[in-house]
Amino acid sequence: MLKAEDFFDLSQTRFKSLFEDTEYVWDALKKLKKYIGDNLKPNVSGLRKKSEILINKTLVLYNNKAIESGFEVSISKKKLVVKKDGEILDGASVIYAGAVLMDNEIYIGKGTIVEPGVLIKGPAIIGDNTELRQGAYLRGDTLVGDGCVVGHTTELKSCVMLGKSKAGHFAYIGDSILGKVNLGAGTKLANLKIVESNVMISIEGKRYETGLKKFGAILADGVETGCNSVTTPGTILGKNVLLYPNTTARGYYSQKTIIKLEQTQILKQRI
Repeated sequence: MLKAEDFFDLSQTRFKSLFEDTEYVWDALKKLKKYIGDNLKPNVSGLRKKSEILINKTLVLYNNKAIESGFEVSISKKKLVVKKDGEILDGASVIYAGAVLMDNEIYIGKGTIVEPGVLIKGPAIIGDNTELRQGAYLRGDTLVGDGCVVGHTTELKSCVMLGKSKAGHFAYIGDSILGKVNLGAGTKLANLKIVESNVMISIEGKRYETGLKKFGAILADGVETGCNSVTTPGTILGKNVLLYPNTTARGYYSQKTIIKLEQTQILKQRI
């Protein structure tokens, strides 16, 4: 009930081995830093001239080498197309001027777009055909799979987006694991309790000690969140759960649950 395969189709992600020898799905977060260290093959040093962090001109990354000029960039049927001397460079990625690469401990996959204003701190592994949109902030220890969207002013920290994970606008994703999901604008996955202590999870009367002080959420394949929704630390949403706008989710929800804000209480104080 609480293993990774209960939440995700692991055959569809490049990060499947992260979940090997885990008893509970959240145990993968404990392995995240080491996993990235063991699997990271940095390929951005050629983009960072003299280790400068700001990309001053738009560059193409092709076969792990930087191309500085003579290329054309277009989007065809929502797919990135890069040409040089009339030839399509299949698998080329584009890093636009104005992006910031804080260090060399970064891997950028094929066919990926890094827009102006994106800031990436390593270590980070970014998959193929992914969009990092203007203002996205990757704070380190991040895995972003294939076909993902990290949107405007979306912040990632110590988290995993397994693939086709969409966080298009104003999201915070901390110490969390996301499957094939779509986050509405303003979704926040809180990762630290107000009273600092390890996160406990209660499911059907049984309490689980996660051993994690920082633990955001597990969002299974098919989860949809509405605008301005929030999850509290240690929230687990099963497959195809719907979290309605302006609603806070807390605890464990089984698959196909609909979470609504049933009643809003307003406290009025006379002055």
